[in-house]
Amino acid sequence: MDNLDLTVLRQVSQWLSEGRGVVLGTITRTWGSAPRPVGSVVALRDDGQIAGSVSGGCIEDDLVAKVREGAMHLSRPQLLRYGIGAEEANRFGLPCGGTLELMLEPLSAPGSQIDALLQRLERGERVRRVLDLASGEVSLGEAQAGADVVLLTEHSLCTHHGPQWRLLIIGAGQMTQYLADMAKALDYQVLICDPREEYTLEVPGCTLSRDMPDDCVQAFAPDGHSAIVALTHDPKLDDLALMEALRSPAFYVGAIGSRVNQAKRRARLAEHFDLSEEQLARLHGPVGLNIGARTPPEIALSILAHMTAQRYGVTI
Repeated sequence: MDNLDLTVLRQVSQWLSEGRGVVLGTITRTWGSAPRPVGSVVALRDDGQIAGSVSGGCIEDDLVAKVREGAMHLSRPQLLRYGIGAEEANRFGLPCGGTLELMLEPLSAPGSQIDALLQRLERGERVRRVLDLASGEVSLGEAQAGADVVLLTEHSLCTHHGPQWRLLIIGAGQMTQYLADMAKALDYQVLICDPREEYTLEVPGCTLSRDMPDDCVQAFAPDGHSAIVALTHDPKLDDLALMEALRSPAFYVGAIGSRVNQAKRRARLAEHFDLSEEQLARLHGPVGLNIGARTPPEIALSILAHMTAQRYGVTI
């Protein structure tokens, strides 16, 4: 499974390789309520075919109409704004008072650096793309931690692509395969840690570490955009990771296991690792939402649903 950036960019790359004209639209700002967040993208081919989305469909329909009317033959980037008034907001499917700003960029096969960006994203990198609004030239660099997804100035548009969130999974078992694949689709950069040589798991786009879990967590340097989930069922591995994770700023820390085993785990963590009650209270265990999940993919789904709720501050 791929995040939306990759899906749209692959389509754009194919269109450009066929010699088609392509315009890329990026949401640069929103005011009030808007259907899609800043950074969302849409690509339009010269005959009106479309990839990606920036609204519920009404803005896309307007852009397609502009293409077919010949109004999208751009020589340089152009800024559009939708939903300024209540009538226009209603027309384009925006909640009353919602406004959306869209930068339209005409693409060229070499100069827009789409293939280079795509290659770096497929390696799991986070990339900063800077568009010069006067010349249309593009430069690529390494994304900076904590930087805004989109930064529009008078002279340039800077966008950050690739995973915005990070997930460290302790254990390379069967459930990890599902959790890692689903997490990538939700815009996570995934690191899998398992020092046991007999556990071999290759998930495209993910990294496997053979370090001890506590060392791996320290090297991972969790921040407020990081989640750590322990899945080995082995206290010698899970507890070491959780010891470091619960002391970190990670927004989500979870461990698999029954309620009985979770109680024993909390007792061990308190006794042997000197974790406070406040730190122990951050541990989600049993991990995931209680949706009756039984199979590995169902449990992976419940974990990511809980992580999503935590990201948005929703109490369930």
